[in-house]
Amino acid sequence: MIVVVLHEPQELANIAHVIRAMKNFGLADLRLVAPKEFDAYRIEGIAHRSADVLARVALFDDLGAALADCVHVAGFSARERTAKRSAQRPRDAAAEALACSADGTVALLFGREDKGLSNEALDRCHRIVTIPSGPAYPSLNLGHAVAIALYELALARGAGDRPFKPPRRDAPAATAAQLEALFADAETALRSIGFFKGHVEEQVLRTVREVCHRVPFDAREAKLLRAIAIKIARSRVR
Repeated sequence: MIVVVLHEPQELANIAHVIRAMKNFGLADLRLVAPKEFDAYRIEGIAHRSADVLARVALFDDLGAALADCVHVAGFSARERTAKRSAQRPRDAAAEALACSADGTVALLFGREDKGLSNEALDRCHRIVTIPSGPAYPSLNLGHAVAIALYELALARGAGDRPFKPPRRDAPAATAAQLEALFADAETALRSIGFFKGHVEEQVLRTVREVCHRVPFDAREAKLLRAIAIKIARSRVR
């Protein structure tokens, strides 16, 4: 099990954004350590359809209790520390967190919005994870940082290998005959609007062919473009 732990979150909206990210990426367990405020009704008004995650939120008075059952803790911090620690990027942290979760509960720990994680909190972490951001403005919004961490976790779980949703209407590739009919209709349409005046006709038509071959079109798309070209030509005749 992988849980998200927020240490002393200050803003209710940020808690809601974290819950929304958890819904997006399929995590169900959030632990809040001494939040400044917590109102499930208001949070659900921001993070719609999040009642299942809200029902599982656990509140703790101190960080030690929130992490007591964890076999691995990855703390996220944007600040460079003078103490030597095991630093990671989110992608490596996600892979290790997923592997460690086979042995028990793993925590992804985030600090308060204004101060981040203290040295005392970082002392409890097995790894310190820093999201690479612009050095002039490295601090991320809490919800954004959690979303990046959970996105990398989703990739580690294989979400990137899921196929895209197929098109509603599939069509075979356009044949050479269908493309030649399209080129002929395009030529007629361009001639009907006087496009070749001031242009070298042969070069224009060859470029049209090159663009169409580069795509390439399926039969339905070729048919649509033919219909457009025919409509243009007929409108000029009238």
